[in-house]
Amino acid sequence: MRYLVLAYGDRSKMEKLTKEQFAALVARCKVHDEELKRSGHLVSADSLEWDCVAIRPRGGKPTVTDGPYAELREQVGGLILIEARDLNEAVRIASLHPAAHLGEELGWGIELRPIAAGCHQ
Repeated sequence: MRYLVLAYGDRSKMEKLTKEQFAALVARCKVHDEELKRSGHLVSADSLEWDCVAIRPRGGKPTVTDGPYAELREQVGGLILIEARDLNEAVRIASLHPAAHLGEELGWGIELRPIAAGCHQ
């Protein structure tokens, strides 16, 4: 079964990192991705830019506004698509991501969502 791992972060905290701190963080994430690739669990992994737009219905038609859609301090900063036997294995895998360990320091957190089979096929 596939699961979407969303890594949330606090943009203001991330922007305060020095270039060296940011490079070290990126390196940790790359190591994590390589470990998932070697284990056969990684389907895809990408970081997201902070700036985005939101498309919401207004007056019966889509309206584009500055994003993110959610009115939260934390934004989705990365996404990983993994393959796991079940939710327990997916939680174990997602818990290895640096965001699950640096949450307090950088305002990071992980959201894990099962991919609904067959909805778009």
